[in-house]
Parts: sequence; structure tokens; C-alpha cells
Amino acid sequence: MTFSEKLYQLRKARGLSQENLAGHLGVSRQAVQKWETGSSTPDVSNLVAISEYFQVSLDHLLKDTEGVSASTDREESEPQTTIGIPYRIYQPHYEYKSTRTLFGLPLVHINLGRGFYRAKGIIAIGNIAVGLISLGIVSAGILSLGCISAGILVLSALGIGAVVFGAVAVGILAVGGVAAGLFAAGGLSVGIYSIGGCAIASRVAIGGYANAHIAVGDQASGIIKIAGHQQMQLLSAAQFREIILGEYPGTPSFIMKILTLFFQQ
Repeated sequence: MTFSEKLYQLRKARGLSQENLAGHLGVSRQAVQKWETGSSTPDVSNLVAISEYFQVSLDHLLKDTEGVSASTDREESEPQTTIGIPYRIYQPHYEYKSTRTLFGLPLVHINLGRGFYRAKGIIAIGNIAVGLISLGIVSAGILSLGCISAGILVLSALGIGAVVFGAVAVGILAVGGVAAGLFAAGGLSVGIYSIGGCAIASRVAIGGYANAHIAVGDQASGIIKIAGHQQMQLLSAAQFREIILGEYPGTPSFIMKILTLFFQQ
């Protein structure tokens, strides 16, 4: 029996997919597929990793024999040859998928470990997560949390969506260190309506530096300028509201409420 046949039987006996085994070994699924078809052979370090994972000796893997045991007892197996290769530690893999489904998706899918483990479900938690509620390094969903995320409500280092909170935020309502959107708030904000340390907008900007058609700030540049703290104190919220509506009658009420917070009620 060849190495490729032994590897296939060992994997099947453990109930693993090629992707699962690849995750345990820290290689790609395509590498495992090539090993099992015999089109390529793993290098020495991967051979050691395979022998450690399945608890079989290197001789047992490499010698052409007539049978292979998928569950060799550690005490009965032959001493394993390390041939000077440093011991490699592989992170565990955990996966849970609920049997109950909704719209063809499991209600909960958790898939975590070293490698590109993907979770897809109504609630998805994984290295890569896709679901109505998703949590992952890369995530997408209606409610999405992760390092890189996309969705309706997003909390992320880098986020794209309708309502986004993140270091870099892009959305209809974007709040972050750098924010861009219909309404943007942040250290550097760019949008139709913007609030920030440096605020740039096509309509209304409020900030330390503000550049817009209606600009409010310590340094203001625009058609209508309200520059400096003293000028801001002279305006009430109602008066500022009239200025905005005079230029842009269709300004959404929720944006208007945010913009007028900076003036006396």
C-alpha cells in the first residue's frame, strides 16, 4: 500500500475532510489533495507532522505495506524517528454546526482554528464569518464584528456598511478615526455632512478645521462661514437649523439634531 493510499485511509478513519486535515497540518487543501492522489509527496517536516498527528511511525507511512491501522496505540507503535526536525505545535481546531436550520443555513456555526476556517450560518463565528450575526477576523452580516467587516451595523477596525464604527469607517453613518459617508464623524471625516478634528463636506462641516458650503469651526472655509467660538455662541440651535434648511431643505431630521447639538438650545 502506497503512502497516498495510507494517508487517504487515515484521514477517512478520523472522519476528516481534506480541508480539516490541511488546517491541522498548517498547509493548503490542495497540498493534501496532491498527496492523496500521488501527484506530489510531502517534505520531511510535513511527514513528521503527519506521523505525529495520526500517531504512526515514519516507517509505517513510507514503507509499502499491505495494511494500515487508523488507531495505532501509542504504546504499541514503533519509536518515531524525528531525524533532528524541531517539534511543531499545531493549534487545535474546533467546529460546531447546529442541526436546526433557517433559510437553509444552520442557526449557529462556529469554526475556529489555525488556517482559513469559514463559518456560515444565522449566527456565524469563525476566522472568516458570514451570517446575519457574524464575528470573525473577516466578517460579513447584518450585525458584523471583526477586524475587517461589512454589513448593516458594523463594529470593526476596517468597516464598510450602513452604520459603521471603526478605526477606518465607510458607510451611510460612519464614526471612526477616519470616517467617510453620508454623515461622518471622526478625527478626519469626509462626507455630505461631517463632524471632526478635520471635517470636509459638500454641505455642512463642523470641526477644528471645517471646509464645506456651510462651515463651522476654529478655522472655517466655505460659502457660509461661522468661524471661532465667539461666533458659535452668538447662534442658537434654532438659528443654525434655519441656516441649514435655507440651503438644504431636505436635510434628514436625525442629522439636523446631531448638527445643532453644538449650539445653544
